[in-house]
Amino acid sequence: MPTSVMWFRRDLRLADNPALLQAVAAGGDGVVPLFVLDAALWRPSGRARRAYLRASLGDLGARLGTLQLRSGDPAVEVVAVARAAGARSVHVAADFGPYGSSRDTRVAAALARHAIELVRTGSPYAVAPGQVRKVDGSPYSVYSPFARAWLEHGWRGPVVAPAAVAWIRPLRSLDLPDARVAAHQRLPPAGEVAAQSRWHRYVQSALAGYATVRDRPDVDATSRMSVHLKWGEVHPRTLLADLAEHRGPGSDTYRRELAWREFYADVLWHRPESAREYLRPRYEDLPYEEPGRVFDRWRDGQTGFPIVDAGMRQLRGEGWMHNRVRMIVASFLVKDLHIEWRHGARHFMRELVDGDLASNAHGWQWVGGSGTDAAPYFRVFNPTTQGEKFDPEGVYVRRYVPELADVEGSIVHRPHGLPGGAPNGYPEPIVDHATERRVALAGYEAIRDR
Repeated sequence: MPTSVMWFRRDLRLADNPALLQAVAAGGDGVVPLFVLDAALWRPSGRARRAYLRASLGDLGARLGTLQLRSGDPAVEVVAVARAAGARSVHVAADFGPYGSSRDTRVAAALARHAIELVRTGSPYAVAPGQVRKVDGSPYSVYSPFARAWLEHGWRGPVVAPAAVAWIRPLRSLDLPDARVAAHQRLPPAGEVAAQSRWHRYVQSALAGYATVRDRPDVDATSRMSVHLKWGEVHPRTLLADLAEHRGPGSDTYRRELAWREFYADVLWHRPESAREYLRPRYEDLPYEEPGRVFDRWRDGQTGFPIVDAGMRQLRGEGWMHNRVRMIVASFLVKDLHIEWRHGARHFMRELVDGDLASNAHGWQWVGGSGTDAAPYFRVFNPTTQGEKFDPEGVYVRRYVPELADVEGSIVHRPHGLPGGAPNGYPEPIVDHATERRVALAGYEAIRDR
């Protein structure tokens, strides 16, 4: 009987993994569970991302009993492992990202030279990018009609995990990479079991209220499944199957949020250059400042705007940020500090444990005005009123900005108006929001009127 290779990438799980089932079916004499540390992805990652991946790989290896870990060019390492195992096929979930798809083309060609097939089965999405199209065959460029068509298209149900598998490791394996968080950082538990446990707790305790409180960073109202989806510790089909069993506004709203993830992946697949370039090229002519001291203060959570600083400090400490706050801090960077969205997107991808290329790039472009939104140019978040609306008692700000821990109630969002000013050396606002809003709108109007 032949052997096969299961090349894990963004699918670090056993359940609901069609590619793994195909590898097991093809590898009657054993399956090599392979992960390749690719410098193109590892090098630009920050400490939190690296540490989380290390923990997830450790969990996967412990569950399998072994893991073939290699480091280097996948076109070299995957071939070496497959040949050493005598494998006839290497199995993957299809990667639709710009780098991933080109990498897989190279690997497939390298394997073919040795009569080994790269077999793509499934993807990280409920519906693979490119499958949902308009009647005329063209792709969607606006979320709402895409989401309706996506729901109409539907998706397959989850598949079970394989039964007993003969896992083999034909070559010497590397140790897990030395990737530790900084002393101030704390990350969520990693791995498939942790993902399933968190999801089931969330469905039972908080899903029903998701529609009404999902924008509140001060309460634990979101599932935080984004990190588990990013690394494939759970598949969106699994979540969607469970959502179907829970009718109501919470379930419906959560399903629509999953559709955003699939929409951005679809946009990126059709427009791969939009990972780093403008989806609407004319907005590239907007006037921007070079990142410098003010960018550093934004990055470090020292802007003097409490909700912005709380978000940036949460990112630094947890490798994660509440989605509403992501929009606020992004708008502040682009429209108050007039720094191009690409600088913020790059910082987020380095630091976010759940950083997904499609969602990150297009989320930033949505805020920056060059993305998929039909009328984005006039949206400028006021960080103070956003804080008062979505963190009404200041709980979120006090959690992450210790200088303001003793400021009670909503006045924490306007600490500079306190008698004696802001306490404990909390910085003065680095800009006047009203002034910078006018500057931003003038720039957008000039582009729009061309």
